[in-house]
Order: sequence, then structure tokens, then C-alpha cells
Amino acid sequence: MVDTALHITVVCALAPGQVVEAQVDVSQGACVADALRACSAMPSFAGADLLALDSGVWGALAPHTQLLADGDRLELYRPLTVDPKVARRTRFTRQGAGRAGLFTKKRAGAKAGY
Repeated sequence: MVDTALHITVVCALAPGQVVEAQVDVSQGACVADALRACSAMPSFAGADLLALDSGVWGALAPHTQLLADGDRLELYRPLTVDPKVARRTRFTRQGAGRAGLFTKKRAGAKAGY
């Protein structure tokens, strides 16, 4: 007998530091939305509105209508709470210019920033 189910890995970080990974079997011709509906019944995804999150397959954004292939990794992305540029500037300000990035180590007699 030929196995016609697609084996999909679904990965989601529902909260910071909390990564949930689950294996889902869906039928041939299933799309991203079908896999998300199958996941929503699992206890590890309880209470999460998976269809409201952005999704991607192997790191590339994918619409909910995209067809899946056997062995695909379906990733769910939470919305950002802080702009990464703003967070970096805040960290840099808090740490000070003397202890961050290029300015960490200075050679004796070198110009500032080198």
C-alpha cells in the first residue's frame, strides 16, 4: 500500500522562549491552511489562532493557499512587538559606545572607531 499522506513539521514560537514543534500528517494536495487547521486541534497549540499568524515554508513567506510537499517545514511568525532597529539603538545607548560592536577592543594609539 502506498502512503499518500504528507508529513509536515509545524514550528511556532507562541511566546518568547517557548518554541512548539509538531508533526502533522495531511492528505495529498493540502495547503498551508489545511495543515494549520490540523494543528489547531493539538493540545500544544491550544488557544492560539494559527490562521491569524503569518506563515512560511522553509523560511520563505507563504500564503495560506500554497500547496505543501512531503517533508516541508511550516513556520508560523508572531508579529514583532518592538522594531529591531529601535531595540538595537536602545541597547547601544544603555551599553555605551565603549563596550559595543566595533568599539569593544582598541589598539594602543589607534583612532576612535578603529
